Amino acid sequence: MAGELYVDHCPLTPAQLLQVAPLEWRGPRGQTRSLTPRRARAAHDRLLVTFDGVATREAAAAFVNGTLWAERARLPDPGPGVSYAFQLTGMRVMDAAGRSLGVVADVVFNAGQPLLQLEGREGKLLPCQPPFMQHVDVDTGVITLDLPAGFDEF
Repeated sequence: MAGELYVDHCPLTPAQLLQVAPLEWRGPRGQTRSLTPRRARAAHDRLLVTFDGVATREAAAAFVNGTLWAERARLPDPGPGVSYAFQLTGMRVMDAAGRSLGVVADVVFNAGQPLLQLEGREGKLLPCQPPFMQHVDVDTGVITLDLPAGFDEF
């Protein structure tokens, strides 16, 4: 459909995305714009979204490589045992034996799986999904990972 944009890594359903509007688009060079989604539909592991005022392919091209932000208060509860990526930032990461691995600086999305990027010069990347992620305790700010022997030495 003309003017549709792919939205990757969105944990919301199409209906939920429409309910959290308006959204703030942030571009790769610091530009921002308020966008209101008009229609949203699932397309494999992405959403296809049409925004008010973005009616052509050329208009949609202006929003490539940006990120969409919603007000935290408007986001639905992700459900038991589930967290939003932004909630993981700043949490301490422990291994199954209780050793500290570091603090989450960011959640990086790649083609295979999301990764926890730890603070520090090295920016160590750790897997962020089962079977490695054992427990996320948002209340205490602790993520427990069960990594294979030697994995944290990379």
